[in-house]
Amino acid sequence: MAGFVLKSPSFVEGGSIPIKHSCDGQDVSPALEWEDAPASTAALALIVDDPDARGFIHWVVYNIAGGPTGGLPEGAGSASAPPQGRNDFGRAGWGGPCPPGGTHHYRFTLYALSAPLTLSDTPSASDVRGAVARGLLGHTTLTATYTRKR
Repeated sequence: MAGFVLKSPSFVEGGSIPIKHSCDGQDVSPALEWEDAPASTAALALIVDDPDARGFIHWVVYNIAGGPTGGLPEGAGSASAPPQGRNDFGRAGWGGPCPPGGTHHYRFTLYALSAPLTLSDTPSASDVRGAVARGLLGHTTLTATYTRKR
């Protein structure tokens, strides 16, 4: 989907995630905004992972209200809605960048779906990815980095 774009007012594509959104800061999820999702988008799902740490999952959100434009406010990773899955820290919600050393990359992948996902409890990223595959209309990715200051 050429026009479907995910961005953040907190950082630019390829830029650095501010400390505020990491384990070194307040560990709050960044605000996200999207535009030009497919017209028939009924719901969206988001998975944030770290490919430099074998795909470590930082955030899983699903059944985000559909529409061509929208967003998640800063701190949505600690809210009860939209529903959130289990990250690799072992809890639901946002778990910010916290690499053991060096610079790591973080992929925010947003999926546009033809229908809300029928998942229960606190699904894993694998559960969400499996469900997404059945109704995927398009996806977009925002990538940023984080380097721990020790």
